[in-house]
Amino acid sequence: MVEEKIILQVLTEQRDEKNAFDTASWVARREESLIELDSPLAQIVIGVRRSGKSTLCHKVLIENRINYGYANLDDDRLASMKTEDLNTLLSCIYQIYGTDIKYLFLDEIQNVDGWHLFVNRLLRNNMRVIVTGSNAKLLSGELATHLTGRYNEIRLFPFSFLEYCRFHHINTTSITTKALADRQQAFMDYINNGGFPEIQSLHNKRGYVQSLIEAILIKDIQYRYQVRSTDALRKIAHHLISNSCHIINYGELASLLGISDKTVKKYVEYLQQAFLMQLLIKHSFKSKQRIHNEKAYCVDVGLQNNRDNSMAAENLGWRLENIVFIELMRRCAPQFLDIYYYKPSSRAKEVDFVICNQDKAIELIQVAFDISSPKAFQRETSSLIKASGELRCDKLTLISLSETSDVDIDGKRIHIRSALDWLLEQS
Repeated sequence: MVEEKIILQVLTEQRDEKNAFDTASWVARREESLIELDSPLAQIVIGVRRSGKSTLCHKVLIENRINYGYANLDDDRLASMKTEDLNTLLSCIYQIYGTDIKYLFLDEIQNVDGWHLFVNRLLRNNMRVIVTGSNAKLLSGELATHLTGRYNEIRLFPFSFLEYCRFHHINTTSITTKALADRQQAFMDYINNGGFPEIQSLHNKRGYVQSLIEAILIKDIQYRYQVRSTDALRKIAHHLISNSCHIINYGELASLLGISDKTVKKYVEYLQQAFLMQLLIKHSFKSKQRIHNEKAYCVDVGLQNNRDNSMAAENLGWRLENIVFIELMRRCAPQFLDIYYYKPSSRAKEVDFVICNQDKAIELIQVAFDISSPKAFQRETSSLIKASGELRCDKLTLISLSETSDVDIDGKRIHIRSALDWLLEQS
């Protein structure tokens, strides 16, 4: 148990820090509109550590002039907090903020076992609750079981390229030579350093990334799941980060590390639940096909080369593909659209992304950094055209560094989109 005076001290310090916030300089983010302040449902913001979840919630609450209580459970002085301490926590919040508050923001709530019962009680008493967490099991396990139908899920990733430009004051609309050059330079910086908010102002990006990965592996995975072989977990994590956009070979990893396939799959699942990696499954109407040959994508490309001995591939096409996939996850989730890759057989040409509304393919997307050579252009466009006929989908998009244009091939129209134009779309 945690003493009441300690809780009071921590929450008072957090209140003083909150009261000093100035949101005027904070980057506007697409997910702000997804938080429903008037809803009786718990607002659950989840995502990888340091993606800006707390900042997002504070920004929405402050700019809407909401009087709210705040508790950040990711504080070392509250590390031993148990279920029975949560009522004391609520009492301390009332002492600090007053008993008339109607909104409560609980940061990194998954650190306390039994938190879902506490949130459920708050909702029954008509409290508006906003919760953040850094583990997907927050939803798939405890939350879905105990708050069925009583939560609104918002998933947050590190900065998109549009948000990155806002942070660095890059003009995203001007067509002057200087503005175009600034955007190109910003894109090359983004494709190398990624979009974690805190890293943007740091010189020692490598130190930041390494400490972030370790925090995820230790706090969000090892402690939570009692992982025995931290070394194997760490090696799997770095292997997948270095090999983003590739199919996971569970058997090969198991052989290299001297552990079972089952353990490798379990560790990969943990990495996914902690949002370090995102998995993409194959498009198929057969469920057995969908559970094999998963592809792994890194939550942010900045993790790929800002690590000691990373040996991350310098293939800019893979980095662009990774960026596009995470951007698709941002855009598709609010519309309840699914994302797959398409490769019906080992010899078939692959299409990077298939966007589906239930079982209907509504857009096929191919990503290629450079299509300037006839061979590259033919390879990428032929993949789209063949898949278009097989999936009965006529919306075909090819994202590259080329200029935006439309081409007609074999009776099919392909929309070639400049990566910068596509990434800077508002919707």
